[in-house]
This record gives sequence, C-alpha cells and structure tokens, in this order.
Amino acid sequence: MPRTFAYLRVSTIGQTTDNQLREITAAGFQVEPRRVVAETVSGSVAATQRRGFARLLDRLEAGDVLVVTKLDRLGRNAMDVGATVATLAGMGVRVHCLALGGVDLTSSTGKLTMNVINAVAEFERDLLVERTQAGLSRARAQGRKLGRPASLTAAQREQIAQRLQTGAAVSALAREFATSRQTIMRARDAEPGSSHHAGDVAGGMAADRVE
Repeated sequence: MPRTFAYLRVSTIGQTTDNQLREITAAGFQVEPRRVVAETVSGSVAATQRRGFARLLDRLEAGDVLVVTKLDRLGRNAMDVGATVATLAGMGVRVHCLALGGVDLTSSTGKLTMNVINAVAEFERDLLVERTQAGLSRARAQGRKLGRPASLTAAQREQIAQRLQTGAAVSALAREFATSRQTIMRARDAEPGSSHHAGDVAGGMAADRVE
C-alpha cells in the first residue's frame, strides 16, 4: 500500500502550517502525523538545500505519494520545481499539487502542465531581459551614467592625490574618507600628475612609437 507524505512550508517563524495540512486533509489525502514534514524556510531557497525537504527525500520510496498545497513548496522557481518533480518521478514517487487541482505532476497530464508553466516562466524571463536591455539603451541615449555612483567626488580625489604626495598613508586616507584602500589607490592613479599615471602615459607613447 503506497504511503502518503505531506510537505508543508512557511517562510517565517510567526506563520503556521496548520492551514496547509487542513487543505490536504480536506482534499481527501490521509497523512499519518509521522509522515508530515513541516519546516520554516524562505521560498528563495532551492528545495534540495532545505533541511526538512532533504530529509524527506531520504525517506521517500518508489510508490509513495507526496502532497503539497502549492508549487512553491517544491522549489524557488519554475526551473527548480521542474528539477524537483523530475527527481521525484525518477524515484517512482507521485507528486500531487492542490493548487493545480490535485493533479499528479509525474503523470502525462502533470508533465504537460509543468511544460506550460516552464514555457510561461521562460517567456517572462526573456521579456524581463528584453525590457531591461531596452531601458539601459534609453538611459545611455539620454546620456545617463549607468552603474554604481562614484564613492568619491572629484574634489575628494584631488585632495587625496595631494595628501598622498605629502606622505599621507593609503590606509589612513581610506579610514578618513570611509572607503577602501583600492578606491584610494584608484584615485591616486587617476590623477594626471601622479607617477603611476605618467608611467602609463609614457608606456603608451613608447608602444605607439614601436608600432
């Protein structure tokens, strides 16, 4: 006789899984208390990285039934859910999702449903990428500067270069301007009068003459 398991998940400690278990029972699934696995973990965590779900996988055997109320119980996104369902199907475990009418996701109908969900998710990802690229193109066309804002102003960079020339330490300036040593050194190298910058310019001129 197949065993029926229920996997329940909430995101925060203040939430309860009681409603999920009631939904599963109301749908006609009889689950013994020792086969109810509940855990509190963010939905952004992949299914295989959830401790409770990982232990559940170790307990499941061919012929068992796993019931969840929603698809996000099986993964953080459509791709993760698909991988989880494929793993369970390979183990011979049937997976029922109440939000999809209780359909067995490992059946032919369930696989068709998952294919549609994956196709929609892929379409949404492509649309997001397309909109992001279009937005970046518009911003560039309007002359907007993209990326993270500079941590130092032009006046601060000039001041740092002058302080370094008078012997100030890089680490001391980093603490004073609340930034990293790398930022201080980049400010130093960017100044036209710095020895590092002059060396780069001279090297470039020499390379031009060789070519």
